[in-house]
Amino acid sequence: MSSLIKGKVEIIYLLNKCISKYQLETGKEIIQNTNRKNYEGLALVLSQISNELPFTAEKLGHIVYSPDHNPNNLEFPYRKYDITGGQIKDAVIGIVSNPRPFLVDACYIYLYNIGRKAFELNPIDENLLANNQQASSPQNGVKKFNYLLLLCLALIICLIFSFYQLNKINNYWNTIKTDMNLLPYQPTQAEIDSLQGLWLCYTGSPQARISDANRYHKVVSNLVNISYKNGYFTFDRYGANFDHIGYIQFESPNLISIYSRINTGSEKVASPRHSLMNLNSSTGLLNAISASWNFDVGEKNKIIGIREVYIKQGKGGTIEEVMNSVENASCQCKIVKWHKPNNEVQVFYLKNELLDSIQNKSLIPLINENSILLSDLDSNLIISKGFNH
Repeated sequence: MSSLIKGKVEIIYLLNKCISKYQLETGKEIIQNTNRKNYEGLALVLSQISNELPFTAEKLGHIVYSPDHNPNNLEFPYRKYDITGGQIKDAVIGIVSNPRPFLVDACYIYLYNIGRKAFELNPIDENLLANNQQASSPQNGVKKFNYLLLLCLALIICLIFSFYQLNKINNYWNTIKTDMNLLPYQPTQAEIDSLQGLWLCYTGSPQARISDANRYHKVVSNLVNISYKNGYFTFDRYGANFDHIGYIQFESPNLISIYSRINTGSEKVASPRHSLMNLNSSTGLLNAISASWNFDVGEKNKIIGIREVYIKQGKGGTIEEVMNSVENASCQCKIVKWHKPNNEVQVFYLKNELLDSIQNKSLIPLINENSILLSDLDSNLIISKGFNH
């Protein structure tokens, strides 16, 4: 029994002969480059043969193939023995060392009307014999060189296009940064250290909450955990009733903008708020002037201007939000635990409370009713001292 060539050399020779036969029979030219769609016509012809292989082993003389159980009645190119244009493209340009057996048998049947096994018993094409060098003739070598050249050109074109796209995206990003004044100032390490960490934030927004008849001198504390990224900061803000997420950027030395929205768990923006804050303070109380909301229900949620007071607690460690506990129910508040780097745990009880009851009395004149500016004037909304409430 004669020995046939195998692997890459065999399938390149077979596919080139298949392409010649297909073009002669159909009159359709196959342009041999890296575009897999060019080979789809031949792929369909070979697939008609390959999908019959489970039933033709004895008749055509090839190895046995197991049946394709296809309960979903899949069609080309999703059947078990389908041959795609991409498979032919890869094999014919020489990047497939071990071609699929059903592709090889389909080529033999298409060219010689018998499978590889039967062909090996009686080879009728000497170019496929292992001791014959014609299958790897200079002509085939030239073709292979042309394929490699085309592949290199395609890669160069892809690199040029990728560079163009990258440059386009970079220019687009630079335009956005300039137009929207994003990251205009790179903070120093001292400024990064001064802002990064855990803060308590007090706000008097409940005093403008229409649905609360007892809103006089109400204040709420939030816990804000600020982390530094590449040139800007992100934060999680834990509140009594809902949480916020957002980002912070330095506008200039010691001056920051704070942007936040309610954490809805999606990309939907709910109640966006913007603040400006100067980090210079001799008292440890940092005042932020905010365009915010009274965070009431539905249409009662109104835009307000307000002062918020930030007090830094420290940095490092981890935050744990306590959910659905007996302690939550008893205090009617949100409980957040700060696990400090020294393994101590500090607990924060976040809730709406009377401004006059907080321990730090210096906060009272900063976040009382005089700190709130209404977008729509309403003399009955902010309850002042002496009002019958």
